Amino acid sequence: MTKSWMSVVPFAFVLLWSTGFIGARYGLPYIEPFNYLFIRMLFTLAVFFILIQIFRGRWPSWQVAKHQLVTGSLIHAGYLGGVFAAIKLDMPAGVTAIIVGLQPLLTAFISQVWLGARLNRLGWLGLWMGLLGVVVVLGSGLGDGAIELHWGAIGSAILALFSISLGTLYQKRHGTGADLLTGSFLQYVATAVIMAVLTFSFETREVVWHPELIGGLTWLVLGLSLSAILLLMIMIREGESAKVASYFYLVPPATALEAWWLFDETLSSLTLIGVAITVCGVYMTQRAAKPA
Repeated sequence: MTKSWMSVVPFAFVLLWSTGFIGARYGLPYIEPFNYLFIRMLFTLAVFFILIQIFRGRWPSWQVAKHQLVTGSLIHAGYLGGVFAAIKLDMPAGVTAIIVGLQPLLTAFISQVWLGARLNRLGWLGLWMGLLGVVVVLGSGLGDGAIELHWGAIGSAILALFSISLGTLYQKRHGTGADLLTGSFLQYVATAVIMAVLTFSFETREVVWHPELIGGLTWLVLGLSLSAILLLMIMIREGESAKVASYFYLVPPATALEAWWLFDETLSSLTLIGVAITVCGVYMTQRAAKPA
């Protein structure tokens, strides 16, 4: 992929990834979370299987395939399952996003030990500034009410945080040689199996096939599971772990802007300040990150 196209990929990824809440917001009133993810994975597998046949994707050896199964268990099953479970246990979406928003920092810390990646002081300052911006954006919309958090919700959010961080690093270290289509297919196989176990063990699997659920599911499959994840795999393959992770800081501000545009949610001056801080932090991290 040419350098000019690679400069566009991260921002296309952020735009797509940030819209994930729309599919969840429209669909969850009509379906349980693990069943929602299970059905989403089944449709996603069907789409990827068709694409593999059209583009003649290369099936990997078992040595490569097993790494993709681990990546899928972390990036998709662990992250999505953790986030959905936390929200199901009444953790506000904003609080969940703040916890998961620690991902770029956690990824940078772990990558220093695991991959030998290094950031200079400007890079670390950018990561902390990005986190500050996320907290400001989300804090501006949390309100003044007291929030009681269930320990299960906290544990689920922390599981999601570690899953997406470790999954990104694992894919960078072990999975970059896989074909994008067949590698992603195997990741979703692992996710579908895990979601099947969870929904058949803990949920009733009742579904109301409302148009909002169908629309949300369609977007999650085509916009997120297909387009956004392929872009993320390209970013991991081409970039450094800390730089890739820092783009996740842009997701909550982008989501706030989309909620303002689509749902008439309030966009305060404090939110705009947080967006500006986040953008500056990500820019600093991108400028400062350097190869090990």
